[in-house]
Amino acid sequence: MSNGEMKLPPVARQVPRTTTIHGRVETDEYGWLADKTKTNPEVLGYLKAENDYATAMMESTVKLQNSLYSEMLGRIQETDQNVPYRKGDWLYYSRTEEGRQYPIHCRRRALPEGEDEVVLDLNLMAEGRDYFSIGDYEVSDDGNLLAFTTDDSGFRQYDLFVKDLRTGEVTRRLAERVTSVVWASDNRTLFYTEEDAETKRSHLFHRQSIDGNGGEMLVEESDELYRLAVTRTRSGGYIVLTSSSFTTSEVRYVAADRPTSELTLLLERKEGHEYYLDHLGENFYIRTNDAGKNFRLVTAPAGAPSRSNWREVIPHRVETMLEDIDCFASHFLAIEREEGLSRLRVFDLESGEAHPIEFPEPVYVAGPHTNHEFESTRYRFSYESLVTPRSVFEYDLRTRERALLKRQPVLGDFDPERYRSERIFATAGDGTKIPISIIYRKDLELNGSRPLILEGYGSYGISNDVDFSSNRLSLLDRGMIYAVAHIRGGGELGKEWHDQGRMMSKKNTFTDFITCAEYLIGSGYTSADRLVITGGSAGGLLMGAVANLRPDLFKAIVSYVPFVDVMNTMLDASLPLTVGEYLEWGDPNEKSAYDYMRSYSPYDNIVRQDYPTMLIRTSLNDSQVMYWEPAKYVARLRTMKTDQNPLLFKVKMEPGGHGGASGRYDRLRDMAFDYAFILSQVGSEGV
Repeated sequence: MSNGEMKLPPVARQVPRTTTIHGRVETDEYGWLADKTKTNPEVLGYLKAENDYATAMMESTVKLQNSLYSEMLGRIQETDQNVPYRKGDWLYYSRTEEGRQYPIHCRRRALPEGEDEVVLDLNLMAEGRDYFSIGDYEVSDDGNLLAFTTDDSGFRQYDLFVKDLRTGEVTRRLAERVTSVVWASDNRTLFYTEEDAETKRSHLFHRQSIDGNGGEMLVEESDELYRLAVTRTRSGGYIVLTSSSFTTSEVRYVAADRPTSELTLLLERKEGHEYYLDHLGENFYIRTNDAGKNFRLVTAPAGAPSRSNWREVIPHRVETMLEDIDCFASHFLAIEREEGLSRLRVFDLESGEAHPIEFPEPVYVAGPHTNHEFESTRYRFSYESLVTPRSVFEYDLRTRERALLKRQPVLGDFDPERYRSERIFATAGDGTKIPISIIYRKDLELNGSRPLILEGYGSYGISNDVDFSSNRLSLLDRGMIYAVAHIRGGGELGKEWHDQGRMMSKKNTFTDFITCAEYLIGSGYTSADRLVITGGSAGGLLMGAVANLRPDLFKAIVSYVPFVDVMNTMLDASLPLTVGEYLEWGDPNEKSAYDYMRSYSPYDNIVRQDYPTMLIRTSLNDSQVMYWEPAKYVARLRTMKTDQNPLLFKVKMEPGGHGGASGRYDRLRDMAFDYAFILSQVGSEGV
């Protein structure tokens, strides 16, 4: 990396603005960077200057970036096809072609097997656009119509269209800001949810016949803590509308073959009660937390599903989280999590017997794949680990035999036997055991000097599951170790694990991560001067918090779309996500919550001290974390930090979203840049 002598970092001007809340005067000297119109020339000029500075500082790594890009691309089978899945009379799949950024969605008749038909070619649809993404993709029961949604800005604002798969004709835009969509069984009626233009909260539920001129609004969710989503049961029998907050849910339903009927409320919302609905035969299957945080499963007659008719099928268990269920005509599967690992259990309705699907490795992730056919006795699931590429299996629910349908190709000389994966545990100050998943080459000598990347998230009850990455091999084969800290606030160990890292217990997330870093150093995996940490979104909040708390513990930080301006964001109810997230972080309009959140908010706790080297990424059009959060954070950090360590800020000015670029080659270029930054910091630049 350049030493920066040729170019000084940009300096944003300071315009102090003061506000008083709960008797405390707060000063924000960079609030002017928050331009909701994204048109302010001075703001755009500053962001461009940051991009130019980052490019200049990384000039010495261009050769390494190109080498990384070439070797990562060389492991990818560019022309490929995923496993076809059956729905009705058709087999659906997508394929990629060498040199083209986006997948091509196709289908062919199942019996007799017919010619391939292109349903949507995203490459053609994306022509002239810097960003393009498909959201919903729903085919009508008769196979004639496709309802799909598209976003060409990265703001996750999806427009709804319908394509006649017999003629190729596409309707005009039927609706905008659509967040979920399903067909009724008449093949003419659509149900969809729509979000608010400003807050992006899904609050409207519509019914629309494609023969009609407009949709009919059926439900408006007025409580700002709640969001709407519509699904259809695999049985095809019911349209299900779920209104949910982070702690409570409420379900309405209507028979799919009677789409003009009134919705029926299953059970009125009660604060703290979450329940979710599926359908099998004459019964509803209801996953509910009424008996404990980790959920139990009950059934009730579809014609009389009142609570007095609930019958327990799977009890609540303290050690096991019931995450979901999958219902089929003769079986259902429980998707569970135990000891931080995903589990699949099969229940035979005829015999009443249950058995687990066994998995071979100590660290892995497994879950449902695409299973549209309700009458099937074959179940598709995905499986991968830190050393096993993403794989799709088909499991016979009766014979218990499994067949590997496809494993992600990794070209070149990849050999999983070269790598070792482990699950180790660090002990927090309160005695809690924090799992860490880790992978490295078997031939590495663990002498305390190895460079290591530690990833963390720890929010929303989302499990930070391990995955396979062929790109990661470029780091592992240069002698780096890769680890994931499964810290509190996530969902790896059930709902209680989430609760111990949210609201007024949020700081456990940060101290758990620090504990994991200290453990890895103390156990001889790495040293503080070779430890790189990374996280995105709420994981970017984690990065900012631990940088303030223990800057001495890390060599470098890579932070993606980081949620770092906690107080200003959570005090602005007009921003996307804010009000609903009071149940994750707290409501700063309440003094006790304000004081606690203020004590860890990264932007508000920057002090005059040395900080690690940093690379921070965002997108101008990010809909989840507004670009000005990291922009303000970087600007303040530049004036406060007392070191000479590089601070790089990359802003995707062209359309891009919370996940960065949409094209696969563009994403790979960005990753090559990030990897070159990491390697340059830990002295493993060798090609």
